Amino acid sequence: MAVLGEIRKRPWLLMGAIAVALLAFLVNPQSLNKVFGKNPDVLGKVNGDAITREAYNDQLFVLQNQAKQQGQPDTGLEEQAWQMMVQSKLIEQQFKKMGLQLTDDMFWSQLQFDPMFAKNKENFDEKGNFKTQEIKGQIDDLEKSGNIEGLNNWKKVKKAIEYRMMARQLFANVSNGVTTSKKEVGQMVKMRDENAVIDFVKVDYNTYMQKNPIKVTTEDLAAYIKKHPILFKTDASRNLGLVYFPASPSAEDDAETLKEITKLYTGGTDASNGTENFQNTKNDSMFVSLNSDLQYTPQYFALNQLPLGVKDKIAGASVGQFFGPYKEQNLYVVTKLLDKKPSDSTLSRHILISYKGNQAAGTATRTKEEAKKLADSIDAVVKADPSKFTEFLKYSADPNSAAQGGSVGWTTPATPFVKPYLDFLASHGKGATGVVESPYGYHIINIEDKKSGAMTYKLANLVKEIKSSDKTENIVYRNATKFIQQVQGKSFNDFANIAKKNNYKFSNPKQVKRFDGKLQGIGTDQDSDVIVWAFDKDRKKGDTNIFTVEGTGDKIVAYVNGLQEAGTADPESVRDQIEPLVMNELLGKKIAEKINAAKPTSLDQVAKMFGVAKSTATVNVLNPLIAGAMEPKVAGAAFGVGNNKISKPVEGMTGVYVVQRKSVETNKQPGDEKQMTESISKQNSQQFVQAFLKSLEDNADIKDYRIEVMGKTQTQQ
Repeated sequence: MAVLGEIRKRPWLLMGAIAVALLAFLVNPQSLNKVFGKNPDVLGKVNGDAITREAYNDQLFVLQNQAKQQGQPDTGLEEQAWQMMVQSKLIEQQFKKMGLQLTDDMFWSQLQFDPMFAKNKENFDEKGNFKTQEIKGQIDDLEKSGNIEGLNNWKKVKKAIEYRMMARQLFANVSNGVTTSKKEVGQMVKMRDENAVIDFVKVDYNTYMQKNPIKVTTEDLAAYIKKHPILFKTDASRNLGLVYFPASPSAEDDAETLKEITKLYTGGTDASNGTENFQNTKNDSMFVSLNSDLQYTPQYFALNQLPLGVKDKIAGASVGQFFGPYKEQNLYVVTKLLDKKPSDSTLSRHILISYKGNQAAGTATRTKEEAKKLADSIDAVVKADPSKFTEFLKYSADPNSAAQGGSVGWTTPATPFVKPYLDFLASHGKGATGVVESPYGYHIINIEDKKSGAMTYKLANLVKEIKSSDKTENIVYRNATKFIQQVQGKSFNDFANIAKKNNYKFSNPKQVKRFDGKLQGIGTDQDSDVIVWAFDKDRKKGDTNIFTVEGTGDKIVAYVNGLQEAGTADPESVRDQIEPLVMNELLGKKIAEKINAAKPTSLDQVAKMFGVAKSTATVNVLNPLIAGAMEPKVAGAAFGVGNNKISKPVEGMTGVYVVQRKSVETNKQPGDEKQMTESISKQNSQQFVQAFLKSLEDNADIKDYRIEVMGKTQTQQ
């Protein structure tokens, strides 16, 4: 009523509300967001320059395609794409500040050095010259072809290449100014060649802690972070408790699946009213396609590729013999041996005649009819005189094989070649020549040799996956809902203890980032939804929720144990990472204080205090290895103390040391000052480039709006 009264007093307020309502009705939500909130098309800014959704998606597209080409997963690359966009912006900004410019001529002249092109031999002729004009022609053809998708993909790739070119030129310019002085080289040579012979006493941290245990508090962690603030700058993250309830099939589900496959094997299908089964079917491939959870594969397989359930029995089996039902992981299988034959290995060579528009066209302008005519004429000549085969390699669109006299090496039916090529090899003998067509053009094939290989087998596998029944999934659901009710409003310790008490699968990923994609300890298709929920703007510590994994019925119960906003890391979120370091610091301080209080005059006195032995070592500043541990501070102390004098306690990496230097020896190493200068300059240059890029990032004004504007899912544009 108070609000209504306020509106009555101020009619302009009502008009404003109506106006906004009309705006919301007439304009799409994204337009409203641009007016009243963050622009959903801008994911962030680097020194004021926008990172657009389109540019980000283009970078993600490039990374995903590279991953596919390398046989790697193309998921979970979102954060990498973001980091590359930030770095690309910084490089481009610095590139322009230095007055540099990436012209079109420079792009084409530098393209041969880009990894995407430099690693592909097909981009270079037989003399090693880069095929610039040929590649330009391919791009021109793409622009004229009307292939909008292909052209857009090239533009995305081209942008990524341009960033790499700018980075190369920028880093080359800044690293050219890195020099090495004669004095620096002289000092490095001295440090390389001089060794200190020392006696020392070491109080090992781990040994000391066993008798003098200490606890690292949150305050101790915070103090360490305060001393190293740059190391602990962090993005927003969440500390989550996760309990995973897999809907694993029960023994009853297993028995039901066995019953089902047995019926298909020896009984009959419902579709045939019980008359057709796997044993009496007239069409094995069709029966498998209609009734199996895995499709029929008409290939021949080597013995080591066969299912474990038949591998030891197949050699002596006759064609038509059945095996099973047997169990393979979460599958029940019945296998029928359809055929077996030796796997011939064939040595062949080919000439590939491409034509405009096919997969190997390149710059080819000939029509399909012209390509067929040329292939047939070459085939006729080679059949009459095989020695003339190599004369026609100049026409081949396969430069790799052409460089080897047309040879593709030894192949078997399992070699991943196009089917028409393999079919020709399988149906022809040594010396045969012929023409076959594939998506790459016309192949003039010549079979040079053949030899028999190991036996291969063709199988029909009737497969049934052992799945969780509705009854099993309901039990999992009851367990998950009972658990979430038990932990509602409880502490995180209660959440963890109840999970462990019931032997549920518990995990505690402490630094989940918004765009991680996967959760440590879980790894399901539902992980991204859990992360989105955890980063909701209304989320608070202690919130819980239950998630169902689509397709499996698995349940995930999530608990928010901590919310880390962008800035300095929360001490507890990095405890696992820094606790050992902080522990050693505390122990080192405690041990050093004890030594200093005693004011020892000899190493024997220190050794007696802690019940340890005195040792001897030879130590070098550049290779500070002492008794198997790298101890740079100890090496520094060895050269900083006078002969036959003991040092102050040195808090090293693995313990506290007290050192007495006996002498300094010079052991001249190979390599003169010129070589050392070149080595140091190269090392300094590499380090400078890395430090330069990090400096740009550390001093940049980077705004990340992704959590606010990307919503639950991303839209590829």
